[in-house]
Amino acid sequence: MNKIALITGASSGIGKASAVEFAKHGVDIIAIARRLERIVDLKDELEDKYKINVLPVKLDVRDKDAVLDYLQNLPDRWKNIEILINNAGLSKGLEKLQDGKIENWELMIDTNIKGLLYVTKAILPGMIERNSGTIVNIASIAGHETYIGGNVYCATKSAVLQLSKALRMDVLGYDIRVVSIDPGMVETEFSIVRFDGDKEKADKVYENITPLSAKDVAEAVWFAVSRPKHVTIEDMVIMPTQQASAVLNVKNYK
Repeated sequence: MNKIALITGASSGIGKASAVEFAKHGVDIIAIARRLERIVDLKDELEDKYKINVLPVKLDVRDKDAVLDYLQNLPDRWKNIEILINNAGLSKGLEKLQDGKIENWELMIDTNIKGLLYVTKAILPGMIERNSGTIVNIASIAGHETYIGGNVYCATKSAVLQLSKALRMDVLGYDIRVVSIDPGMVETEFSIVRFDGDKEKADKVYENITPLSAKDVAEAVWFAVSRPKHVTIEDMVIMPTQQASAVLNVKNYK
């Protein structure tokens, strides 16, 4: 039987690219997202092209009861999850704190922190019981550096880094690896979500610069997961060559 990877936020961006990358290597996928039609299409594509199995699951990681109920009661065929990729995350708004919208703060905290915790809480006991597994948390350069308007988003990604470090301590003694992947600028739907669907505004973020692609990050995720079991890539920062920090890139460098 193939190894099984559970990927949250699998309908687009890094999550979808990771599903494709892992399918290439013969890994079966539990694809979790809110947009069922997208992950059903992904299932058809990956099963046809790579001859692996995909379980598409419509689930909002913010919904604690739904997450725990479903993931703690998976079909027997899908219970032995070897790889968990906590990818679901977002940024909403770019206002200074005094101008920020509380509903945006709650959305980011509920998705980026609490959602990651709920999914990990559901999957980790099985890994401990089997004494095997790899958890990959998709963080961000924003967890290392903050910037104007990034307040709550940066705080949530800093929390992901700290939770990853804490979890490494909590599972010490088990054969479980915890990896944090921290990309810089990646051209996905990230900026479209941040700017409430304003594609023109989102596109300007990537003008005159070559950002990372979702595939670039997915390949890094696979690299970390495919190391020998005694090797943990604890924290990997991945930046576009044309970006030197969270805010400094070739467009604003003087």
